[in-house]
Amino acid sequence: MNLETYYEYCLSKKGVTEHFPFDEDTLVFKVGGKMFALSSLLQWEKGNPHMNLKCDPERAQELRAEYDAIQPGFHMSKVHWNTISVNQDVPNALLKELIDHSYELVFKSLTKKIQTEIIDLE
Repeated sequence: MNLETYYEYCLSKKGVTEHFPFDEDTLVFKVGGKMFALSSLLQWEKGNPHMNLKCDPERAQELRAEYDAIQPGFHMSKVHWNTISVNQDVPNALLKELIDHSYELVFKSLTKKIQTEIIDLE
C-alpha cells in the first residue's frame, strides 16, 4: 500500500476528517472527532511506513501473534491500538480490513446523535 492509497481509503469513509493535532508530521484521521488512524508522513517518505489503528483487544493479540509487522501501538494504549508496518507481511487486503475495523470501533463508540449525523451525510 502506498501513502496515496492509505490517504484516499481513510478519507473515503463517511464523516472522516484529517488533522495534524500533534505536529506537522503526524497525519490523524478522525470520525466524529475521535481518532481511528494515524501515521507519520516522514516515515512514509523514508520508505518505512507505519500506521496506528484501533483494534479489539482480543483480535489485537491474535494479529500480533500472527504477523511480525503488527506490534502494540507506539505511543498509544497497547491494549487498544496496533502499530502496523506497511508493505511487510500484512497483505493490503488485511490492511484495508483493519482500517475498516478501527473506523467501526470508533464509530460505534460515538453517541447515537453523532452516529446519525454521520449516517445522514451525503
